[in-house]
Amino acid sequence: MAREMEQLKKAPVPSYYIDYHVDDIQFANLTASFGSIIEQNQDRSRILSLRVKVGDYAFDDSHPVAQRSMGYRGGGAGQAILPVDNDATAIAFQIWKTAENKYEDALERYKAVKNISERESKPAVAVNDFSTEPVETYIEPPLKNLQEDFDTAVWKKKVKKYSAIFLRDKNIMQGIVNIRATYERKYFISSEGTVIVQNVPAIYMSVNGSIRADDGDIIPLSKSYYATRPQDLPGDDVVVADVAKLVDRLGKLRTAPLAEPYSGPAILMAETSGVFFHEIFGHRIEGHRLKNEYDGQTFKSRINQTVLPKTLNVIFDPTLSTYKNFRLNGRYAYDDEGVKARRVAIVEKGVLKTFLMSRSPLENISNSNGHGRASVGAEPVSRQSNLIVETSKPVKFQDLRKQLIKECQKQGKEYGYLFKEVVGGFTTTDRYNPNAFNIFPTEVYRVYVNGKPDELVRGVDLIGTPLAMFAEITAAGDDAGVFIGFCGAESGNVPVSAVAPSLFVRRIETQKKPKQHEEATLLSRPAPTEQ
Repeated sequence: MAREMEQLKKAPVPSYYIDYHVDDIQFANLTASFGSIIEQNQDRSRILSLRVKVGDYAFDDSHPVAQRSMGYRGGGAGQAILPVDNDATAIAFQIWKTAENKYEDALERYKAVKNISERESKPAVAVNDFSTEPVETYIEPPLKNLQEDFDTAVWKKKVKKYSAIFLRDKNIMQGIVNIRATYERKYFISSEGTVIVQNVPAIYMSVNGSIRADDGDIIPLSKSYYATRPQDLPGDDVVVADVAKLVDRLGKLRTAPLAEPYSGPAILMAETSGVFFHEIFGHRIEGHRLKNEYDGQTFKSRINQTVLPKTLNVIFDPTLSTYKNFRLNGRYAYDDEGVKARRVAIVEKGVLKTFLMSRSPLENISNSNGHGRASVGAEPVSRQSNLIVETSKPVKFQDLRKQLIKECQKQGKEYGYLFKEVVGGFTTTDRYNPNAFNIFPTEVYRVYVNGKPDELVRGVDLIGTPLAMFAEITAAGDDAGVFIGFCGAESGNVPVSAVAPSLFVRRIETQKKPKQHEEATLLSRPAPTEQ
């Protein structure tokens, strides 16, 4: 890096900044279906992501201009696969080639944005393109070899055992259990002098099943687990019970009625509430989007204004590995730009205080708050971490139900909705599409006003627009649930968590879920044999 920086400073258009990001990843993957292993692999890789910035902190190749395409323009030339055998010459050679390509890519973009910006009107407030941050040094001890912790033979037996439970119901079309173990060591150095080496061990186990309803609709359900070591995943008794419950719910969903489009009161139970805030709120306070004139910029001008009920606080805290006994996978010590992670209070008593920031400043925010993130091989932008929603006026769940029924009566509704579990969702934030969201519930109930037992229904998507939905939040529960997953956006998929209480909402809107139709089989499923 020192050699390349010295030479590129002397170029006709010099580079002022370089960083290297190397992900050294050990991984093991096992997948079982209906009691048999269908996939098994184990490997190691080293991926280089390299940035060369041309210009200076005030104006460089990342400068936003109107004619640039929507989204973040990260040059693919800054990625490469490095040798894993610690051959210094081979590693240096690969980095040299990548740096050369990346400089040429950055130079081309710098010339383009400079020409365009000279024809545009100047902004009222000058904003730097790249922030200056403290130089940091942080090095964690090396990780173990993954094979020392992950016993493939033991886990093959476990996933076979778990997935065999799906054989109990002949109508089930898919019954898969997957475990993926990754021990990742992340190296970051910059020409400013920052040196960061941190570990990201992660074990994810997912259970996925689907069943065919009588009308041909395919109904999926899933369950996931997360830990930092294989031995910290739940024991066999817990997982076997969870898979059995999932199989039972699939059987009930097979004969559940299809829901009709609905607008009215609802309760979002805690896990659903976390996904709701991640999709609808979280993506709209990621700072890099607010520099893009094609973005809807929902909250850009609303700092120090009320955006949520005054009883709610919203925090992002990547320094936490647990919260209320929930394991969180959005934890890191330093972000992917070498900036120290920190707790960021985004909303206090309903009032918006700041945005999630990378090293790309805004008019009123000059520095990063440790949320520049990227997946392997991508360039960082501001992204979510551990999202935590807290309420100053918690309400017991039975009181949320009472509020739901009372509001249904007020609106003349026969029933309200209870959203218990979700599998994910998406949102759009640009100006050329409706600023809407779509959340995918998997377990939804009608709560009847007349006291009739709650009724499980299928085929529901929760939809809406963010500002209208925020205005309908009436109360939050005294409980909490966690959603663990990966968020996909401009800089790839990054691990995130969302912890939130249950919410009572005066009005939500649903639409019918697209049907995944499959004809009935002509041949009956073979009977399982004893292993």
